[in-house]
Amino acid sequence: ISAGLLGSSHFFGSSRNYSALLLEEESGLLYVGGRGALYALNTSNISTATAPAVCRHVSSIPPYYEVTYIYIFILWRLSLQTECYNHIRFLQRYNESHLYTCGTNAFRPLCAYVDAERFSLLSGIEEGRDRCPYDPAKGYTGLLVDGEMFTATQYEFRSSPDVRRNFPFPTLRTEEAPTRWLLEADFVGSVLLKESFNSSVGDDDKIYFFFTERSQEQIAYPSQTKVSRIARVCKNDWGGQRTLQRKWTSFLKARMVCTVPEYELHLNILRSVFVLQGRDARSSIFYGIFGLEWKNIKASAICQYAFSDVQKVFEGPYMEVQDSKWREYTGKVPEPRPGSCITDLHRSQSINTSRDLPDNVLTFARRHPLMAGQVHPVGLRPLMFKRSVNYVRIAVHKEPALDGNLYTVLFLGTDDGWLHRAVDVQGEMHIIEELQLFDKPQPVEGLVISSALRSIYISAASGLVQLPMSACQRYTSCYDCVFSRDPFCGWDGKVCVEVASRAQRSNLTQDVLRGIRGCRENSGNVIHRKRSVMAGDDVLLQCELRSNLASPRWTLNGRELMGYGLNSGYRIGTDGLLIIGARAQQSGSYRCFAVENSVSVLVYLYSVRQPLPSPPAPLPPQFQTYRHMEAVYISLVAILGGLCLVLTVVLLYFSQQGLQVLGASDRKRSSHFELKTIASHCNGRQDRRSTSVPTFGDLGDGFLQIVPGEGQLSPAKTPPPAPPLPMPPPLPNMDYANGLSATLPSVLRKMNGNSYVLLRQADSEGMSPLYHSFTEELNRILEKRKHTQLSLQPDESSI
Repeated sequence: ISAGLLGSSHFFGSSRNYSALLLEEESGLLYVGGRGALYALNTSNISTATAPAVCRHVSSIPPYYEVTYIYIFILWRLSLQTECYNHIRFLQRYNESHLYTCGTNAFRPLCAYVDAERFSLLSGIEEGRDRCPYDPAKGYTGLLVDGEMFTATQYEFRSSPDVRRNFPFPTLRTEEAPTRWLLEADFVGSVLLKESFNSSVGDDDKIYFFFTERSQEQIAYPSQTKVSRIARVCKNDWGGQRTLQRKWTSFLKARMVCTVPEYELHLNILRSVFVLQGRDARSSIFYGIFGLEWKNIKASAICQYAFSDVQKVFEGPYMEVQDSKWREYTGKVPEPRPGSCITDLHRSQSINTSRDLPDNVLTFARRHPLMAGQVHPVGLRPLMFKRSVNYVRIAVHKEPALDGNLYTVLFLGTDDGWLHRAVDVQGEMHIIEELQLFDKPQPVEGLVISSALRSIYISAASGLVQLPMSACQRYTSCYDCVFSRDPFCGWDGKVCVEVASRAQRSNLTQDVLRGIRGCRENSGNVIHRKRSVMAGDDVLLQCELRSNLASPRWTLNGRELMGYGLNSGYRIGTDGLLIIGARAQQSGSYRCFAVENSVSVLVYLYSVRQPLPSPPAPLPPQFQTYRHMEAVYISLVAILGGLCLVLTVVLLYFSQQGLQVLGASDRKRSSHFELKTIASHCNGRQDRRSTSVPTFGDLGDGFLQIVPGEGQLSPAKTPPPAPPLPMPPPLPNMDYANGLSATLPSVLRKMNGNSYVLLRQADSEGMSPLYHSFTEELNRILEKRKHTQLSLQPDESSI
């Protein structure tokens, strides 16, 4: 679990792949299905298990499987080196005393009843081939409604995905001929909506399924091969008498559209769905996460659908196959309307069940499963579109604020283990915070909300995390608390508190609509720093902003700085101000303001000055000793010079030719030298005679050396070590910070603040350079000064 999550608790069991979650607030239990195990956790603190953590021995598994006593994972005897596990895919309440669960069971699904009070498996194990997918990677959804089980998935390796009612008798499924109702469908969710306002016995209730499938009809963008769908069946469908026996008579499906108009971008893959049910079915809202079919591009959109719009599409015209193409049907529709549920109106016509429907109605329903109309989102556009993020799970909550409005808060899980919390403010999404849940990136598998406990539970492959819906104490100032626009939080004058925890709310400050009102003065959270700068140095003044929405504004002695280029002497980036070649006129008081919603908040205050030149440091004793030896060296040179003159005369006397050869050899030897610096190692060239590359913290003798480069030097003739260089003068006794911060240039901003994303907001090429990193400028400066301003021990404020 990622460190720094306020108010969080976590659970790591001996299993993995925690994908099935069942929250029961009344009993205070969170049931979790993992790989080969079931857990019962305390909803107040999931770190505490309130029941035996794993299911016990299962006795009725076929004889060619073996089962351990504690886990339910299976070893296949045909391949003892391969471990085949039982991945729990279905876990729901069956009745007041029992749960019902199904698992993949090594590609042969099994289902079982769980005694909820004792938290133990019953002895009877049921065949689960028609109730659970054989593969844990296959899309799946299922519901238990009044003792009836509705599921949708690919059940066997060679079968096609379909929607089924598994028990009680009769079992129903979708049709495959002559018109295939589903084509390579990948299911992500389902929901029961009670629409029995036209029926006294509730026969008009329907089950809705959400999925993505291969497109059957012609679409305007041929590069995409898949479409998102919503399908429905009637809860009390019994199939036909002669036509559509053991098949749905009420199956209908329609296309769901999620498009960003200004980009002409069609997001056609449905990843997750959440249904926020209202007082009745007509007031319910669907929220869907949509992505792109191209897996190499990360993008996500959140689209919102009104159930009333869905109903209009299912009541509209049908599609049919004409000349091998799907076209809108314009002929006569038989009565009663195909695909409708049996209500009191039908009973008045002596049609009591779906088995009493005429054959012409059933034949029409078989050939016309697709609706011509499309379900468009509210406002004909997504609530939110975000690039470089793949959302995979969604949960929605309604929260009242101090202004009397009821705000919709979205909890969004990503494919790399982050949680984004966003609020819908008058049709526009404002991301309040982004939290990293796990240290190792992994997709969020499950996401459920407990409104009673004000908690959210997130599961992934490695474990579970419990978080409060909002950690208001994370906001340390009035501006942070108000700018966050968090409907959960308010400022009481000293700290940021959760609004629901205060009975007296008159002294709380909150502004969800605009996020700018209520803070009269700065709370005093200003960071003061002093800097001592040497003339000509390049100095970085860091300004780390807590909010991703804020932009920095710098002033020098009250005058605003607009430094975008090298010639201005300044370079402003998202995380700091770079002073280039410090000069005397650049001394003074630097202030960094966080500008958000047209409000400037002082964050950093720097006092920068250039100290007077320091007197030369006294020479070390060793260096003075070498200076006294200069006279000795001069005397030796004079004596050796005289001897050389005598030898020269003698050699000329014996052989003038030999002297010429010797002179040529000496000239050749004396003209060959090798220059060794750090640069000789920076480009990857390594010589076996080269010294190791020194670092800025470990620079010793030989930082710049000129050594003979001829042939193989004898170990006995190595030159003596150079005398030690003088130590630099001591640094002034002031507060220094690292000139080149470890976080700057920062490619990824800290993600613990606001991250508001507008649909109309794009990173255009003409955006101010204020929002871009200045890595290239830093590299250019350093490359230019690499050979001219090398320092043995650079002070902390220089680069």
